[in-house]
Amino acid sequence: MTLDRDALFIGGTWTKPATDAVLEVVSPHSEEVVARVPEGSAADIDAAVAAARRAFDEGPWPRLAPHERIDVVQALSGLYAARLGEMAEVITTEMGSPISFSNLAQAPAPWMQIEAFLGIAREFPWESTRPGVLGADVMVRHEPIGVIAAIPPWNVPQFTVLSKLIPALLAGCTVVVKPAPESPLDCYLLAEMLQEAGVPEGVVSIVAGGREVGEHLVSHPGVDKVAFTGSTAAGRRIGAICGEQLKRCSLELGGKSAAIVLDDADLTTTLEGLKFLGVMNSGQACVAQTRVLVSRDRHDAFAASLADAIAGMKVGDPMDPATEIGPMVARRQQERVEKYIALGQEEGAQLLTGGQGMPEGLDRGWYVRPTVFAAVDNRMRIAQEEIFGPVLSVIPYDDVADAVRIANDSEYGLAGTVWTADAEAGADVARQVRTGTIGVNTYTMDFAAPFGGYKASGVGREFGPEGLAQYTELKSVYLSSPPM
Repeated sequence: MTLDRDALFIGGTWTKPATDAVLEVVSPHSEEVVARVPEGSAADIDAAVAAARRAFDEGPWPRLAPHERIDVVQALSGLYAARLGEMAEVITTEMGSPISFSNLAQAPAPWMQIEAFLGIAREFPWESTRPGVLGADVMVRHEPIGVIAAIPPWNVPQFTVLSKLIPALLAGCTVVVKPAPESPLDCYLLAEMLQEAGVPEGVVSIVAGGREVGEHLVSHPGVDKVAFTGSTAAGRRIGAICGEQLKRCSLELGGKSAAIVLDDADLTTTLEGLKFLGVMNSGQACVAQTRVLVSRDRHDAFAASLADAIAGMKVGDPMDPATEIGPMVARRQQERVEKYIALGQEEGAQLLTGGQGMPEGLDRGWYVRPTVFAAVDNRMRIAQEEIFGPVLSVIPYDDVADAVRIANDSEYGLAGTVWTADAEAGADVARQVRTGTIGVNTYTMDFAAPFGGYKASGVGREFGPEGLAQYTELKSVYLSSPPM
Protein backbone atom coordinates (compact mmCIF):
# COMPACT_ATOMS: atom_id res chain seq x y z
CA MET A 1 0.00 0.00 0.00
CA THR A 2 1.42 3.38 -0.99
CA LEU A 3 1.16 6.28 1.41
CA ASP A 4 1.86 8.87 -1.28
CA ARG A 5 -0.76 11.58 -1.86
CA ASP A 6 -1.11 14.21 -4.57
CA ALA A 7 -3.90 16.47 -3.25
CA LEU A 8 -4.75 18.71 -0.32
CA PHE A 9 -7.98 18.61 1.66
CA ILE A 10 -9.32 22.15 1.25
CA GLY A 11 -12.86 23.04 2.18
CA GLY A 12 -13.83 19.41 2.44
CA THR A 13 -12.73 18.41 -1.06
CA TRP A 14 -9.52 16.98 -2.49
CA THR A 15 -7.82 19.86 -4.27
CA LYS A 16 -4.76 20.24 -6.48
CA PRO A 17 -2.09 22.18 -4.55
CA ALA A 18 -1.04 25.63 -5.69
CA THR A 19 2.59 24.58 -6.19
CA ASP A 20 4.58 21.44 -7.01
CA ALA A 21 6.39 21.49 -3.66
CA VAL A 22 6.56 18.10 -1.94
CA LEU A 23 7.07 16.96 1.64
CA GLU A 24 9.12 13.78 1.92
CA VAL A 25 8.11 11.76 4.97
CA VAL A 26 11.18 9.91 6.23
CA SER A 27 11.10 6.87 8.51
CA PRO A 28 13.03 7.63 11.72
CA HIS A 29 13.94 3.93 11.87
CA SER A 30 15.19 3.24 8.33
CA GLU A 31 16.02 6.83 7.33
CA GLU A 32 14.24 6.06 4.04
CA VAL A 33 11.44 8.05 2.39
CA VAL A 34 8.13 6.30 3.11
CA ALA A 35 5.77 8.80 1.47
CA ARG A 36 5.57 11.99 -0.55
CA VAL A 37 2.70 14.44 -0.10
CA PRO A 38 2.05 18.01 -1.23
CA GLU A 39 3.65 20.77 0.80
CA GLY A 40 1.10 23.48 1.44
CA SER A 41 1.88 27.05 0.43
CA ALA A 42 0.58 30.46 1.47
CA ALA A 43 -1.83 30.29 -1.48
CA ASP A 44 -3.20 26.98 -0.22
CA ILE A 45 -3.66 28.47 3.25
CA ASP A 46 -5.47 31.44 1.72
CA ALA A 47 -7.84 29.08 -0.10
CA ALA A 48 -8.46 27.05 3.07
CA VAL A 49 -9.16 30.13 5.20
CA ALA A 50 -11.46 31.55 2.51
CA ALA A 51 -13.44 28.29 2.48
CA ALA A 52 -13.64 28.27 6.28
CA ARG A 53 -14.68 31.92 6.33
CA ARG A 54 -17.51 31.33 3.85
CA ALA A 55 -18.65 28.23 5.71
CA PHE A 56 -18.77 30.16 8.97
CA ASP A 57 -20.23 33.43 7.71
CA GLU A 58 -22.75 31.98 5.26
CA GLY A 59 -22.98 28.22 5.72
CA PRO A 60 -25.22 26.03 7.85
CA TRP A 61 -22.67 24.62 10.31
CA PRO A 62 -22.62 27.37 12.98
CA ARG A 63 -26.38 27.78 12.62
CA LEU A 64 -27.27 24.15 13.29
CA ALA A 65 -28.73 23.20 16.62
CA PRO A 66 -26.07 21.66 18.88
CA HIS A 67 -27.70 18.21 18.61
CA GLU A 68 -27.34 18.33 14.82
CA ARG A 69 -23.59 18.92 15.06
CA ILE A 70 -23.39 16.22 17.71
CA ASP A 71 -24.96 13.76 15.25
CA VAL A 72 -22.24 14.45 12.65
CA VAL A 73 -19.43 14.10 15.21
CA GLN A 74 -21.05 10.89 16.46
CA ALA A 75 -20.84 9.52 12.92
CA LEU A 76 -17.15 10.49 12.83
CA SER A 77 -16.61 8.62 16.09
CA GLY A 78 -17.90 5.38 14.60
CA LEU A 79 -15.71 5.73 11.53
CA TYR A 80 -12.67 6.52 13.68
CA ALA A 81 -13.19 3.49 15.91
CA ALA A 82 -13.18 1.24 12.85
CA ARG A 83 -9.74 2.47 11.72
CA LEU A 84 -7.77 2.54 14.98
CA GLY A 85 -5.31 -0.14 13.89
CA GLU A 86 -4.62 1.58 10.58
CA MET A 87 -4.16 4.92 12.33
CA ALA A 88 -1.69 3.43 14.81
CA GLU A 89 0.44 1.92 12.04
CA VAL A 90 0.52 5.15 10.04
CA ILE A 91 1.63 7.20 13.05
CA THR A 92 4.39 4.70 13.88
CA THR A 93 5.52 4.74 10.25
CA GLU A 94 5.75 8.50 9.97
CA MET A 95 7.18 9.56 13.35
CA GLY A 96 8.58 6.42 14.96
CA SER A 97 6.41 6.00 18.02
CA PRO A 98 6.65 2.37 19.27
CA ILE A 99 3.66 0.46 17.90
CA SER A 100 2.82 -0.63 21.44
CA PHE A 101 2.39 3.04 22.39
CA SER A 102 0.52 3.82 19.16
CA ASN A 103 -1.92 0.99 19.88
CA LEU A 104 -2.22 2.08 23.51
CA ALA A 105 -2.49 5.85 23.08
CA GLN A 106 -1.68 7.38 19.68
CA ALA A 107 -4.85 6.00 18.05
CA PRO A 108 -7.32 5.06 20.83
CA ALA A 109 -6.91 8.22 22.91
CA PRO A 110 -8.10 10.53 20.10
CA TRP A 111 -11.19 8.37 19.68
CA MET A 112 -11.77 8.51 23.45
CA GLN A 113 -11.60 12.30 23.18
CA ILE A 114 -14.36 12.29 20.58
CA GLU A 115 -16.60 10.21 22.82
CA ALA A 116 -15.82 12.36 25.87
CA PHE A 117 -16.55 15.62 24.06
CA LEU A 118 -19.81 14.20 22.71
CA GLY A 119 -20.96 13.54 26.27
CA ILE A 120 -19.85 16.99 27.39
CA ALA A 121 -21.58 18.69 24.45
CA ARG A 122 -24.90 16.98 25.24
CA GLU A 123 -24.87 18.54 28.73
CA PHE A 124 -23.19 21.85 27.86
CA PRO A 125 -25.12 25.06 28.75
CA TRP A 126 -25.25 26.42 25.21
CA GLU A 127 -27.96 28.88 26.24
CA SER A 128 -29.26 29.61 29.72
CA THR A 129 -31.25 32.33 31.45
CA ARG A 130 -30.50 33.81 34.83
CA PRO A 131 -32.22 36.53 36.87
CA GLY A 132 -30.58 39.93 36.52
CA VAL A 133 -30.02 42.23 39.50
CA LEU A 134 -31.83 45.11 37.72
CA GLY A 135 -35.12 43.28 37.35
CA ALA A 136 -35.07 41.72 33.87
CA ASP A 137 -33.71 38.26 33.06
CA VAL A 138 -30.45 37.79 31.19
CA MET A 139 -29.90 35.15 28.52
CA VAL A 140 -26.29 33.92 28.38
CA ARG A 141 -25.26 32.22 25.14
CA HIS A 142 -22.14 30.27 24.16
CA GLU A 143 -21.61 31.10 20.48
CA PRO A 144 -18.85 29.78 18.18
CA ILE A 145 -15.71 31.92 17.96
CA GLY A 146 -15.37 31.58 14.19
CA VAL A 147 -12.51 30.28 12.05
CA ILE A 148 -9.96 28.26 14.01
CA ALA A 149 -6.33 27.66 13.04
CA ALA A 150 -5.42 24.30 14.62
CA ILE A 151 -1.69 23.57 14.68
CA PRO A 152 -0.60 20.24 16.18
CA PRO A 153 2.98 18.96 16.67
CA TRP A 154 4.52 15.74 15.36
CA ASN A 155 4.88 13.78 18.60
CA VAL A 156 1.22 12.86 19.24
CA PRO A 157 -0.34 14.19 16.03
CA GLN A 158 -3.90 12.85 16.19
CA PHE A 159 -4.17 13.35 19.94
CA THR A 160 -3.37 17.03 19.55
CA VAL A 161 -5.41 17.52 16.36
CA LEU A 162 -8.62 16.16 17.86
CA SER A 163 -8.19 18.04 21.14
CA LYS A 164 -8.78 21.15 19.01
CA LEU A 165 -10.90 19.96 16.09
CA ILE A 166 -13.64 18.13 18.01
CA PRO A 167 -14.58 20.89 20.48
CA ALA A 168 -14.31 23.45 17.67
CA LEU A 169 -16.73 21.46 15.51
CA LEU A 170 -19.16 20.87 18.34
CA ALA A 171 -19.12 24.59 19.14
CA GLY A 172 -19.98 25.44 15.52
CA CYS A 173 -16.58 26.73 14.41
CA THR A 174 -14.86 26.04 11.11
CA VAL A 175 -11.27 24.83 11.15
CA VAL A 176 -8.03 24.93 9.17
CA VAL A 177 -5.59 22.26 10.38
CA LYS A 178 -1.87 22.59 9.65
CA PRO A 179 -0.13 19.29 10.46
CA ALA A 180 3.61 19.22 11.11
CA PRO A 181 5.73 18.37 8.05
CA GLU A 182 7.14 15.29 9.82
CA SER A 183 3.69 13.76 10.39
CA PRO A 184 1.15 14.65 7.69
CA LEU A 185 -0.01 11.12 6.86
CA ASP A 186 -2.38 10.51 9.76
CA CYS A 187 -4.40 13.59 8.84
CA TYR A 188 -5.13 12.13 5.40
CA LEU A 189 -6.95 9.28 7.14
CA LEU A 190 -8.77 11.83 9.28
CA ALA A 191 -9.81 13.81 6.19
CA GLU A 192 -11.32 10.70 4.63
CA MET A 193 -13.35 10.08 7.77
CA LEU A 194 -14.53 13.70 8.00
CA GLN A 195 -15.75 13.51 4.43
CA GLU A 196 -17.55 10.22 5.02
CA ALA A 197 -19.12 11.49 8.25
CA GLY A 198 -20.87 14.27 6.36
CA VAL A 199 -19.05 17.34 7.64
CA PRO A 200 -20.35 20.12 5.34
CA GLU A 201 -18.28 21.72 2.62
CA GLY A 202 -15.81 24.35 3.82
CA VAL A 203 -15.96 23.40 7.49
CA VAL A 204 -12.59 21.61 7.70
CA SER A 205 -9.40 22.00 5.66
CA ILE A 206 -6.08 20.22 6.23
CA VAL A 207 -2.89 21.72 4.77
CA ALA A 208 0.47 20.35 5.91
CA GLY A 209 3.50 22.62 5.80
CA GLY A 210 6.44 24.08 7.63
CA ARG A 211 7.03 27.05 9.89
CA GLU A 212 6.51 29.77 7.29
CA VAL A 213 3.18 28.31 6.22
CA GLY A 214 2.19 28.07 9.87
CA GLU A 215 3.03 31.70 10.53
CA HIS A 216 1.02 32.72 7.47
CA LEU A 217 -1.98 30.86 8.91
CA VAL A 218 -1.53 32.31 12.40
CA SER A 219 -1.33 35.89 11.13
CA HIS A 220 -4.13 35.50 8.55
CA PRO A 221 -6.83 38.16 9.08
CA GLY A 222 -9.53 35.59 8.32
CA VAL A 223 -8.62 33.50 11.38
CA ASP A 224 -10.44 34.25 14.66
CA LYS A 225 -8.51 31.94 17.00
CA VAL A 226 -5.29 29.94 17.00
CA ALA A 227 -5.08 26.64 18.90
CA PHE A 228 -1.49 25.44 19.10
CA THR A 229 0.44 22.62 20.72
CA GLY A 230 4.23 22.71 20.50
CA SER A 231 7.37 24.30 21.85
CA THR A 232 7.33 27.22 24.24
CA ALA A 233 9.51 29.22 21.83
CA ALA A 234 6.97 28.81 19.01
CA GLY A 235 4.15 29.51 21.46
CA ARG A 236 5.69 32.84 22.44
CA ARG A 237 5.82 33.85 18.78
CA ILE A 238 2.22 32.80 18.17
CA GLY A 239 1.06 34.56 21.33
CA ALA A 240 2.79 37.76 20.23
CA ILE A 241 1.07 37.69 16.83
CA CYS A 242 -2.31 36.96 18.37
CA GLY A 243 -1.83 39.66 20.97
CA GLU A 244 -1.00 42.25 18.32
CA GLN A 245 -4.17 41.32 16.41
CA LEU A 246 -6.33 40.82 19.54
CA LYS A 247 -6.94 37.31 18.25
CA ARG A 248 -7.95 34.54 20.64
CA CYS A 249 -5.39 31.81 21.24
CA SER A 250 -4.85 28.71 23.34
CA LEU A 251 -1.30 27.43 23.71
CA GLU A 252 -0.32 24.01 25.06
CA LEU A 253 3.44 24.23 25.38
CA GLY A 254 6.46 22.55 26.93
CA GLY A 255 7.06 20.87 30.24
CA LYS A 256 9.75 19.74 32.64
CA SER A 257 7.63 17.77 35.03
CA ALA A 258 8.73 16.63 38.47
CA ALA A 259 7.98 13.25 40.02
CA ILE A 260 8.23 13.63 43.80
CA VAL A 261 9.08 10.30 45.42
CA LEU A 262 8.28 10.37 49.14
CA ASP A 263 10.17 8.08 51.51
CA ASP A 264 7.21 5.75 52.07
CA ALA A 265 6.64 5.13 48.33
CA ASP A 266 6.60 1.51 47.21
CA LEU A 267 9.76 0.95 45.19
CA THR A 268 8.33 -1.55 42.68
CA THR A 269 5.20 0.47 41.92
CA THR A 270 7.11 3.73 41.61
CA LEU A 271 9.78 2.31 39.31
CA GLU A 272 7.17 0.75 37.04
CA GLY A 273 5.30 4.03 36.88
CA LEU A 274 8.34 6.16 36.18
CA LYS A 275 9.73 3.72 33.64
CA PHE A 276 6.66 4.43 31.53
CA LEU A 277 5.97 8.07 32.44
CA GLY A 278 9.61 9.13 32.19
CA VAL A 279 10.27 7.89 28.67
CA MET A 280 6.79 7.41 27.17
CA ASN A 281 6.72 7.85 23.40
CA SER A 282 10.52 7.49 23.46
CA GLY A 283 10.71 10.54 25.73
CA GLN A 284 8.99 12.73 23.15
CA ALA A 285 6.11 13.78 25.39
CA CYS A 286 5.44 17.17 26.95
CA VAL A 287 4.10 15.55 30.15
CA ALA A 288 7.05 13.16 30.62
CA GLN A 289 8.22 12.95 34.25
CA THR A 290 11.84 13.80 33.55
CA ARG A 291 12.85 15.26 36.93
CA VAL A 292 12.74 12.55 39.60
CA LEU A 293 12.98 14.04 43.10
CA VAL A 294 14.16 11.64 45.82
CA SER A 295 15.23 12.28 49.43
CA ARG A 296 18.97 12.36 50.03
CA ASP A 297 18.76 9.25 52.23
CA ARG A 298 17.19 7.18 49.42
CA HIS A 299 18.79 8.94 46.45
CA ASP A 300 21.66 6.60 45.64
CA ALA A 301 19.74 3.34 45.95
CA PHE A 302 16.67 4.65 44.11
CA ALA A 303 18.72 6.20 41.30
CA ALA A 304 20.58 2.90 40.78
CA SER A 305 17.29 0.98 40.64
CA LEU A 306 15.79 3.47 38.19
CA ALA A 307 18.89 3.25 35.99
CA ASP A 308 18.64 -0.54 35.96
CA ALA A 309 14.97 -0.35 34.97
CA ILE A 310 15.63 2.10 32.14
CA ALA A 311 18.69 0.18 30.93
CA GLY A 312 16.57 -2.95 30.63
CA MET A 313 14.06 -1.38 28.22
CA LYS A 314 14.11 -2.64 24.64
CA VAL A 315 15.24 -0.06 22.08
CA GLY A 316 14.73 -0.68 18.38
CA ASP A 317 12.36 -1.05 15.45
CA PRO A 318 9.17 0.81 16.39
CA MET A 319 7.06 -1.71 14.46
CA ASP A 320 8.25 -4.51 16.78
CA PRO A 321 5.57 -4.97 19.48
CA ALA A 322 8.33 -5.69 22.01
CA THR A 323 10.01 -2.32 21.46
CA GLU A 324 9.62 0.12 24.37
CA ILE A 325 11.76 2.99 23.08
CA GLY A 326 11.91 3.92 19.41
CA PRO A 327 13.89 6.51 17.46
CA MET A 328 13.74 10.27 17.68
CA VAL A 329 11.53 11.83 15.03
CA ALA A 330 14.37 13.38 13.02
CA ARG A 331 18.14 13.64 12.87
CA ARG A 332 17.98 17.14 14.36
CA GLN A 333 16.13 15.77 17.39
CA GLN A 334 18.66 12.96 17.80
CA GLU A 335 21.47 15.52 17.72
CA ARG A 336 19.64 17.77 20.19
CA VAL A 337 19.26 14.96 22.74
CA GLU A 338 22.88 13.89 22.29
CA LYS A 339 24.02 17.45 23.02
CA TYR A 340 22.03 17.50 26.25
CA ILE A 341 23.56 14.17 27.31
CA ALA A 342 27.03 15.64 26.75
CA LEU A 343 25.98 18.80 28.58
CA GLY A 344 24.81 16.82 31.62
CA GLN A 345 28.25 15.23 31.90
CA GLU A 346 29.93 18.61 31.51
CA GLU A 347 27.72 20.05 34.24
CA GLY A 348 28.89 17.37 36.67
CA ALA A 349 25.84 15.12 36.82
CA GLN A 350 26.54 11.45 37.49
CA LEU A 351 25.84 9.29 34.40
CA LEU A 352 24.36 5.98 35.56
CA THR A 353 23.25 4.49 32.25
CA GLY A 354 23.08 5.50 28.62
CA GLY A 355 25.23 8.30 27.31
CA GLN A 356 26.16 9.33 23.81
CA GLY A 357 26.25 6.99 20.84
CA MET A 358 23.87 4.57 19.16
CA PRO A 359 22.18 1.88 21.27
CA GLU A 360 23.75 -1.55 20.99
CA GLY A 361 22.72 -3.53 17.92
CA LEU A 362 21.57 -0.54 15.87
CA ASP A 363 23.58 0.98 13.02
CA ARG A 364 20.95 3.23 11.45
CA GLY A 365 17.93 5.27 12.50
CA TRP A 366 17.73 8.34 14.73
CA TYR A 367 18.17 6.53 18.02
CA VAL A 368 19.67 7.65 21.31
CA ARG A 369 20.56 5.58 24.34
CA PRO A 370 18.04 5.94 27.19
CA THR A 371 19.92 7.85 29.83
CA VAL A 372 19.67 8.40 33.59
CA PHE A 373 21.66 11.05 35.46
CA ALA A 374 21.95 11.07 39.26
CA ALA A 375 23.08 13.72 41.75
CA VAL A 376 21.60 16.40 39.50
CA ASP A 377 21.40 19.97 40.77
CA ASN A 378 18.08 21.52 39.75
CA ARG A 379 19.96 24.56 38.46
CA MET A 380 21.65 22.47 35.76
CA ARG A 381 20.37 22.95 32.23
CA ILE A 382 19.45 19.26 31.96
CA ALA A 383 17.05 19.89 34.86
CA GLN A 384 15.68 23.20 33.59
CA GLU A 385 15.34 22.77 29.82
CA GLU A 386 12.98 20.46 27.95
CA ILE A 387 15.13 17.81 26.24
CA PHE A 388 12.30 15.84 24.58
CA GLY A 389 14.09 12.53 24.60
CA PRO A 390 14.63 9.54 26.94
CA VAL A 391 16.79 11.39 29.47
CA LEU A 392 15.93 11.40 33.19
CA SER A 393 17.49 13.45 36.00
CA VAL A 394 17.39 12.21 39.60
CA ILE A 395 17.54 15.18 41.99
CA PRO A 396 18.02 14.87 45.78
CA TYR A 397 15.89 16.85 48.25
CA ASP A 398 16.24 17.50 51.99
CA ASP A 399 12.59 17.30 53.12
CA VAL A 400 9.10 17.52 51.62
CA ALA A 401 9.11 21.32 51.66
CA ASP A 402 12.40 21.25 49.76
CA ALA A 403 10.93 18.80 47.25
CA VAL A 404 8.01 21.16 46.59
CA ARG A 405 10.42 24.08 46.23
CA ILE A 406 12.51 22.18 43.68
CA ALA A 407 9.43 21.02 41.76
CA ASN A 408 8.25 24.65 41.52
CA ASP A 409 11.71 25.96 40.60
CA SER A 410 11.03 25.73 36.87
CA GLU A 411 9.71 28.02 34.15
CA TYR A 412 7.30 25.20 33.27
CA GLY A 413 4.20 23.92 35.03
CA LEU A 414 2.45 21.32 32.90
CA ALA A 415 2.35 17.98 34.75
CA GLY A 416 3.76 16.10 37.71
CA THR A 417 3.35 13.17 40.07
CA VAL A 418 3.67 12.34 43.77
CA TRP A 419 4.56 8.78 44.83
CA THR A 420 3.62 7.70 48.34
CA ALA A 421 1.86 5.05 50.43
CA ASP A 422 -0.29 7.80 51.99
CA ALA A 423 -2.74 9.05 49.36
CA GLU A 424 -3.95 11.90 51.58
CA ALA A 425 -0.40 13.14 52.14
CA GLY A 426 0.23 12.81 48.41
CA ALA A 427 -2.79 14.95 47.60
CA ASP A 428 -1.56 17.58 50.07
CA VAL A 429 1.80 17.72 48.30
CA ALA A 430 0.04 17.83 44.92
CA ARG A 431 -1.90 20.92 46.01
CA GLN A 432 1.38 22.75 46.59
CA VAL A 433 2.95 22.07 43.18
CA ARG A 434 2.28 24.83 40.65
CA THR A 435 1.35 22.73 37.68
CA GLY A 436 -1.81 22.34 35.61
CA THR A 437 -2.09 18.57 36.10
CA ILE A 438 -0.62 16.23 38.68
CA GLY A 439 -1.26 12.65 39.76
CA VAL A 440 -0.81 10.71 42.98
CA ASN A 441 0.79 7.31 42.26
CA THR A 442 -0.37 7.64 38.65
CA TYR A 443 -0.63 10.11 35.81
CA THR A 444 -3.20 10.33 33.08
CA MET A 445 -5.10 12.92 31.10
CA ASP A 446 -8.75 12.41 31.94
CA PHE A 447 -10.81 13.93 29.13
CA ALA A 448 -13.49 15.00 31.61
CA ALA A 449 -11.03 17.39 33.28
CA PRO A 450 -9.14 20.45 32.01
CA PHE A 451 -5.58 19.94 30.77
CA GLY A 452 -3.02 22.71 30.37
CA GLY A 453 -0.16 24.46 32.04
CA TYR A 454 0.95 27.16 34.42
CA LYS A 455 3.70 29.63 33.54
CA ALA A 456 5.60 28.92 30.30
CA SER A 457 3.66 25.68 29.78
CA GLY A 458 0.86 27.53 28.10
CA VAL A 459 -2.33 29.56 28.05
CA GLY A 460 -5.83 28.10 28.22
CA ARG A 461 -7.10 24.56 28.76
CA GLU A 462 -8.09 21.55 26.70
CA PHE A 463 -10.59 18.77 27.54
CA GLY A 464 -13.58 18.86 29.85
CA PRO A 465 -16.32 21.48 29.62
CA GLU A 466 -13.54 24.05 30.01
CA GLY A 467 -11.92 22.82 26.80
CA LEU A 468 -15.19 23.06 24.87
CA ALA A 469 -15.80 26.57 26.21
CA GLN A 470 -12.44 27.65 24.73
CA TYR A 471 -14.11 27.60 21.30
CA THR A 472 -17.03 29.80 22.27
CA GLU A 473 -17.67 33.47 22.85
CA LEU A 474 -20.05 34.51 25.63
CA LYS A 475 -22.97 36.74 24.71
CA SER A 476 -25.34 38.31 27.23
CA VAL A 477 -28.84 39.12 25.97
CA TYR A 478 -30.75 41.47 28.25
CA LEU A 479 -34.44 40.55 28.11
CA SER A 480 -36.89 43.37 28.58
CA SER A 481 -39.66 43.00 31.11
CA PRO A 482 -43.05 42.27 29.59
CA PRO A 483 -45.23 45.39 29.17
CA MET A 484 -47.64 46.19 31.99
